[in-house]
Amino acid sequence: MTHAQLAQSKVVSGFVDSLQEPRTPYISPKRLSQALGVKVANLAQLTGVHRNTLRNPSSERLQGRMREMVKVISAATELTGDVDKAIYWYRNEPIADYGHRTAAELVADGQVEVVLAFIRDLENGARG
Repeated sequence: MTHAQLAQSKVVSGFVDSLQEPRTPYISPKRLSQALGVKVANLAQLTGVHRNTLRNPSSERLQGRMREMVKVISAATELTGDVDKAIYWYRNEPIADYGHRTAAELVADGQVEVVLAFIRDLENGARG
């Protein structure tokens, strides 16, 4: 592993660690919503779960959807080297190949693999 890869790995793991619900093995909906810069209620939309589900952080459906979001943001962070840039891209950058929808919209629709494939293509230098 190169020095740059090691540094990026630490950035990603620090981001993931910052999302942990204290004293649990779960991602905190509150902490993830803060990282994304959205209200907790809006996190329900982004995860595709009912807002009442957010009251139960251990919900397997909620945790699964949040893990998908974190997986995509982590992959984008490895590409950009910056968590804030990755989150901005995730929420705002329209992807032309997918109807100009954002990664967040695609992930909310369950199209995680499509977004991860797009990021891999960017990493490999394949554009359009």
